[in-house]
Amino acid sequence: MRARQLGITLGLGTPGELNAITDVPGVRVGHSTIKSRIDGKQVRTGVTAIQPRAGAARYQPCFAGYHVLNGNGDATGLEWISESGLLTTPLAITNTHSIGIVRDTLIALERESLEDPAVYWCMPVVMETYDGLLNDIWGQHVGPEHVREALANAESGPVAE
Repeated sequence: MRARQLGITLGLGTPGELNAITDVPGVRVGHSTIKSRIDGKQVRTGVTAIQPRAGAARYQPCFAGYHVLNGNGDATGLEWISESGLLTTPLAITNTHSIGIVRDTLIALERESLEDPAVYWCMPVVMETYDGLLNDIWGQHVGPEHVREALANAESGPVAE
């Protein structure tokens, strides 16, 4: 259940038709979810990928900013946002111990899509969320295939939660 369904109004704005980030034209969201048991341990984790533009963000960067709520979350790419104010790649959310593999995979995918990688570099934004109470976080079960799947699944419209 969502906050508005409980009568809780957040902020002063009026939500779009879907009350989701995909109400913004071009924004797409995709997921890859892992649900299994590995070596007797519960695995419940994955990757959420957000494409900020209809095409590649590197060709049409969007303005970006961030806010740290409690200072206890890890992330990559925030210094580039501080310096430039721009988001030039998809961004991703994953578990605390999978930030590195997700970042590295986003860089590899950018490199694969370029005709001449010598003229471009990227600094992807990957945010973490701690899922260690639900998941064998030490198992580092998120892999490149999950990042690729989340990006491939990215679409506009209602966002699965």
